[in-house]
Amino acid sequence: MKRINLKTLITASLLFVAVLAKAQTKAADEIIRLMDKATTDWNKGDLPAYMALYDASATMMMPTGRAGLADIENLYVKYYFVDKMPKQELAYNNYQVTMLGNDYALLTGVFVLKANDKLKERKGSFSLIFVHRPEGWKILHDHSG
Repeated sequence: MKRINLKTLITASLLFVAVLAKAQTKAADEIIRLMDKATTDWNKGDLPAYMALYDASATMMMPTGRAGLADIENLYVKYYFVDKMPKQELAYNNYQVTMLGNDYALLTGVFVLKANDKLKERKGSFSLIFVHRPEGWKILHDHSG
């Protein structure tokens, strides 16, 4: 029976941890990049591009419970857009990504709907569950408030 050298085992373990940490950092960076792109899409009135960040099976917590993708889009159209433009500019900050395995992540942060001449600033916390699909990271569940 071949004996494994303790030094070799420790080196291999450290290498594995480093590779895993790099993969998680890459995933977190990608999710944040996608969120930043989403704010750009929102602010220029491109709701379909903003909605593309959501997975086809995405849900959102609403006062009545979990709602699906069509209801999420209808909410945005009804309350946050007028004449295909957002009523307020959107920004996100205080991102914190927690990996929940290789293909899932929790993103928390703060959203800000900026004040303008018609509406006062509104901000709140959000938590998003992301899933990694073949086409990239997508929002699986949205809990904003």
